[in-house]
Amino acid sequence: MSSQAFYGGRPNGIYPDLTKFLPPFYAGATLRGVGILRAMTEQHPHYSGELFARAPSGLSNADFERFRSIVRGYYGEHGRELPWREKSDPYRIFVSEIMLQQTQVERVLKKYPAFIETFPGFGPLAVAPLPRVLALWQGMGYNRRAIHLKKGAEQIISKHGGRLPDSVEVLSTLPGVGKATAGAMAAFAYNRPSVFIETNIRRVFLHFFFPAAAGVPDGALLPLVERALDRSNPRIWYSALMDYGVMLKRERGNANTRSRHYKKQPPFEGSDRQIRGAILRLLVNEQGLSEGELLKRAGRAPEKTRANLARLVKEGFVEEGESGYNLAR
Repeated sequence: MSSQAFYGGRPNGIYPDLTKFLPPFYAGATLRGVGILRAMTEQHPHYSGELFARAPSGLSNADFERFRSIVRGYYGEHGRELPWREKSDPYRIFVSEIMLQQTQVERVLKKYPAFIETFPGFGPLAVAPLPRVLALWQGMGYNRRAIHLKKGAEQIISKHGGRLPDSVEVLSTLPGVGKATAGAMAAFAYNRPSVFIETNIRRVFLHFFFPAAAGVPDGALLPLVERALDRSNPRIWYSALMDYGVMLKRERGNANTRSRHYKKQPPFEGSDRQIRGAILRLLVNEQGLSEGELLKRAGRAPEKTRANLARLVKEGFVEEGESGYNLAR
C-alpha cells in the first residue's frame, strides 16, 4: 500500500481527511515550491525540534502524538514509492534490506529490479552459482553482502522451510543480519512492532529530541523510538520515519554528525574496498587468472592488491586452483 493511500494523500485513502493527523497550521499551509520543513518552522518555529527537547520523563503522550502527526503528515503527502514497498513480500524485503546496508536508495533502485527478476525467490537464489550472484551485484559495493544474500537464502531453505523468520532473534542469526536489519525485516515483512534504529531514523530523533546535543548514543534514542512506535502499523510508521529523515538531510543537513556512533566514510579512491572490487570484477569476467595477472590488471599498488587477494581467499570469495584464481562456487 502506498503512503498516500494509507494516510489519505489520495482519493479513497483509509484516512481521506488528512487534517485529522496534522497540526492546524500544517493542514492549511501552501507548501508547493517551498521546502516542507522550512514552511513548518517558519509558521511554527517549535517544529524545528525544540518542542520535544527535554528529558524523556517529561514528555507526555500528547507530545508523542504530536510528533507522530508531523511525521505522518509529511509521509502522507511526500512518501516515496519504492518497489519493495509495493507489497509486503518477505523475500523482497530480505533482498532490499541487505542491499540498503550502507548504500543509498538511488543505487539500490538501479540493481534491485534485475536482481529480483533473475532470482525471484529464496530457492532460485540459494541454488544460484556465486559467480552469477556477484556478477549481478557489481556496482553495488560491499560485495560481502552478495554472499550474505546467497548464504542467507540457503539457510532459510535448509533451516526455515523456505520462509523468512518473523522474529528478530532468529533473523539475527542469518549471515550479515544484525539487530537493526533484523528489526527492519520483521517490521516491513510482517508488520511486527520491533524497535530498531537506522541512519534516517536516528536523524529524525536527534533532530526532534536532541536539537543541540552532541555525542548522543543510540541508547538514549531507543526508548524514544519505542515510545513513539505506531504499533497499529509499524510497517508504515517506519517508512514514514525513514522518509522524514531523508528530507531532513536534504533540507537541514546531517544531524547524525551529532551521534556518538557517527563515522565519516573514508575516501574510496585507493581504498581496500576499491581494490577488492577491482579483483572481483576481473574474476567475474575471466576465471583462472594468475596472481601476477591480477596484480597487473587491478592497476593498484601490488602489495595492497596481494594482501586484499589473500583476504578474499580467506573470506571465501575467491578460490586458488591449479589454473589460477577463480570466484568461489
